[in-house]
Formats: sequence, C-alpha cells, structure tokens
Amino acid sequence: MKKLGLIMAGLAIMTMAACSSTKVTSSWRSNNAPQLQKDNKIMVMALVPQKDRTLRSQMENYTVSELRRKGYNAVSALQTYGPQEMGKMTEKQVVQQLQGSDVNQVMTIVMLDKGRERTFVPNYSPYGYYGFWPYYSMWYSRMYAPGYFTYNMKYQWEGNLYDLKSGQLLYSVQSQSFDPPTTERMAILYAQRVVKDMAKQQLLAKQ
Repeated sequence: MKKLGLIMAGLAIMTMAACSSTKVTSSWRSNNAPQLQKDNKIMVMALVPQKDRTLRSQMENYTVSELRRKGYNAVSALQTYGPQEMGKMTEKQVVQQLQGSDVNQVMTIVMLDKGRERTFVPNYSPYGYYGFWPYYSMWYSRMYAPGYFTYNMKYQWEGNLYDLKSGQLLYSVQSQSFDPPTTERMAILYAQRVVKDMAKQQLLAKQ
C-alpha cells in the first residue's frame, strides 16, 4: 500500500509538470517583412503592470539573450532607459526618441491577461482491470465520492515586432503560459518559443 501511495504521488507530480507550459498559440508575418539583419539593433520592450516590474525585466532580458544567442544585436528597453523614463513621455515623444537612436526595430511584449483558472478534478484515478467485482466496486464507490477544484495561473501574451523607420508591423505572435513554476522559468520558455517561431517564419537568418 505504501508503495502504491508513492507511485500515485509520483504520477501526480508528473501530471503537474506536464500541465505547466508555455506555448505559441498563433503567429503572423507581414508578406513584405524583410529578414532581420544581424547588424540592426532590436529593442525589446515588455509592457506589464507596474507591480510586476521584476517580470518585465525577466521577459526583456531572456528575449534579448535568446536573440543575441542567434547573433542579433538586441537590447532591453528597461536596461537602456530605466523603469520610469518612457512613462513620462507621450507616444509621439517615445517614437521620436527611438527614431533618433540607432534602434532599427522594436519588439513589444504585452501581458494581455493574467488570472487564475478554476478546474474541476473528478475523484478518478488509474486502476487496473483485475476482475469484475474489484472494478465494479471501485467505480461504484467513486461515482458518489466528491471531486475537487484546482486553481492554476494563466498568462496570455502578445509580441509585436515593428520597423521604426516605416512604422510597419512586421510580425505578431500570441502565446500563453499555464501555471509556470516561477516567472523566471516562464520568461525563459517564452523567449525560446518566440525566437524559435521567428526563425520558423523566416524572420531570422539561418545560423
């Protein structure tokens, strides 16, 4: 019985790990979007609530790191301008400042939604087929046993890549993160998934 309990606990941990994920749900590339040049500068700018400033730093830094790993000249807006600088400017002033710099493209990462998701889990668990009566009695008793609710954190993200000179939207990607173990792990997986998708969309040069 003790061994069975350990097995069930292990299965539960594996199930929780499998449920934790970050994935791209959809993406789009403009038909006339050119492949990004490695000598161009890409500024990564995460837009999240002020209370989640640590998450902003993580999303920018890991996306910058992943782009640099591919050989691109990426920089973080937070590292370049600080947490408050652009918040004091109008949209026109922000655009003018960026256009007056040596930045060629801007990649925004916007937190569209963050919330807890409620899921009902019935009181069922794996069971072997060991004869009619054990099978029948197990299911009969569980049909009347109450299940329970679990609460998981879900994030929805949208990333957009703009060309500063023309103002054109070059690329857009939507993704979701479900019950990440930490925000840092979510940021790492986000960067990996999105940059991989950018390569798939042929925005990035082959290494």
